[in-house]
Amino acid sequence: MIDVHTHVVPKGWPDLAVACGGSGWPWLEVETEREAVIMIRDSEFRRIDSSCWDPAVRFADMAADGVARQVVSPTPVFFGYDRTPDQAVKLARIFNDLTLEITAGDPRLIPFCQVPLQDPAAACAELDRCLAAGHAGVEIGNHVGDRDLDDAGIVEFLQHCAEVGAPVFVHPWDMPDGPRLDRWMARWLTGMPAETHLSALALVLGGVLDRVPESLRLCFAHGGGSFPFWLGRADNAWEKRGDLVRGRSTRPPSEYVDRFYVDSVVFSEPALRLLVDTMGEDRVVVGSDYPYPLGERPAGNVVRTASFLTETQRTKLLTANAERFLSGAVAA
Repeated sequence: MIDVHTHVVPKGWPDLAVACGGSGWPWLEVETEREAVIMIRDSEFRRIDSSCWDPAVRFADMAADGVARQVVSPTPVFFGYDRTPDQAVKLARIFNDLTLEITAGDPRLIPFCQVPLQDPAAACAELDRCLAAGHAGVEIGNHVGDRDLDDAGIVEFLQHCAEVGAPVFVHPWDMPDGPRLDRWMARWLTGMPAETHLSALALVLGGVLDRVPESLRLCFAHGGGSFPFWLGRADNAWEKRGDLVRGRSTRPPSEYVDRFYVDSVVFSEPALRLLVDTMGEDRVVVGSDYPYPLGERPAGNVVRTASFLTETQRTKLLTANAERFLSGAVAA
């Protein structure tokens, strides 16, 4: 099994205010050899443990779950899209190089880099540097401020990814907050699916998939958010209110689902069935969101146990689709 959705946090990094300039950067409060807290200013963002940085712990969990290979991506809180391009470049280089140290050339771990997406030229340059250094692809956030995936600069970066053959993993981040969302982890339970849904619509209705080469390999996290469930609504709106909805797209939204992948971290068999029925059996890949507590453990469990999948379909979801998404980054 190949797990395309996992994250990493290095155990240590330099003082980012010194290394990158500016202030208010995340920092790591190390409590023990196995436990730490990601801090933003003086507030706790997330408690983590050694599974975030220790390959030995990761390999043990992979063996327990039957995972042969993991795509290892940044944790979105470190994207730095709100920083100046110069600061974001320095930040990306620090974390990208530390990720390579953690993966250390082991073929079981497939490193994806981050880029300063607010500056397309700098993002392309950092991607090229990382591919040459050993990264296999790139993770991006689903938006940069108010700029979504159909923004001209982001499209420029996606076109470059297609040209150099880099797979792109799109992860939601920077969700809205407020009294209605700051309880029950509602930002993660509702905000993340909504963010992914919105950016999938931007990719389609913004005409991105009509402009970028078909060689672009792109995957959305968390089952594509709420997009697959509401695809019929989007088609209906495209047909009945085309004056407002069609944007730059040339076809209804459902005719673009063969242009991108979604991961399988939807936690229930009925949800997975909807995902496979909507996206197609060739466009769903295993993702777990390891090592975070809202992820799926054992990784790929719903795919392995789903009663509706044929063995041929199960093999596609567990391995073959991910190999096609990664295309050259892993050996078959």
